[in-house]
Amino acid sequence: MVAPKKNGLQTVWFQNPPVIISTASVAGSREGEGPLGKTFDKIVYDTYYGENTWEKAEKQMMMDAMKKALQKANLQKEDVDFMLAGDLLNQIISAGFSARSMSIPFLGLYGACSTMYEGLALGAMLIDGGFAERVLIATSSHYNTAERQYRFPTELGLQRPMTAQWTVTGAGAALLAREGSGPVITHATIGKVMDMGIGDAQDMGSAMAPAAADTITCHLQDTGRKPDYYDLIITGDLGVFGKKLAEQLVRQNGYEIRDRFADCGVLIYNGSQDVHAGGSGCGCSAVVTCGYLMEQLRTGMYKRFIGIGTGVLLSPCSVQQGETIPGIGHAVVIEMRQGG
Repeated sequence: MVAPKKNGLQTVWFQNPPVIISTASVAGSREGEGPLGKTFDKIVYDTYYGENTWEKAEKQMMMDAMKKALQKANLQKEDVDFMLAGDLLNQIISAGFSARSMSIPFLGLYGACSTMYEGLALGAMLIDGGFAERVLIATSSHYNTAERQYRFPTELGLQRPMTAQWTVTGAGAALLAREGSGPVITHATIGKVMDMGIGDAQDMGSAMAPAAADTITCHLQDTGRKPDYYDLIITGDLGVFGKKLAEQLVRQNGYEIRDRFADCGVLIYNGSQDVHAGGSGCGCSAVVTCGYLMEQLRTGMYKRFIGIGTGVLLSPCSVQQGETIPGIGHAVVIEMRQGG
């Protein structure tokens, strides 16, 4: 028996599409200096954000994003049924300690940089399934916390290869509801873990590209849609090299997406900023989606887009043991409904 809300192999559709009633984004100074800076709710110029560690600063950014999203919706934390959140730090401590302060029933998520879109998909399922009235989704990352966990402490000043991406300092939050005004989530395509044997942790874009391309292809096949159904097809953080590879792989699968394909990691910085291949991190797709993309929907620039959150499922342990790098991509369709 086929599940009634399953559409093809990996896609689900929402009978009563959940509404994104508010979003909020908090970004670091480098992100604020980029071309999307004006679309973020708050720019943080102190990397410590008044705290004594970068990890505590990241947690505070996530807290502020969630509180701002609630404030925009004129709601209190007691009005939320579930909080779904995650980050890049060991045991998702930014999310866990934020949940401690928020005191909302909590489901911790880890999908690496795909976590924001994983959260949107799961939150939509909870609401459309009748299990929740409102769900708060949040993710965060911080350049300095990620660097010393996954690579080297920034104090060492080591040279980075051109394939390396810059972890976005930022946090995004989205509040989903069964009813309300705003864009709606109509479909989600859950990705498969793919590993093409790439072992270079400084080239995450290439490691994620196959999973992103597979999810895009599967979504189009599951729904029977053509790429031009969407105003925009945007990936989370493939960066310059990963985006190019994903585009080629989708073309090999029979779809041309070049004229409407973008990447959050490419958009968030400009050419004069020394970020090499672009942005990455849980905060990358979070701040671009909760800031820039929501503004594009509100202003009518886009009517519908599909976002594919991309992530590499590695850890310092797996790298030290010589493992290759698995990738994942989760897709969510967000669109403005008439009068929304």
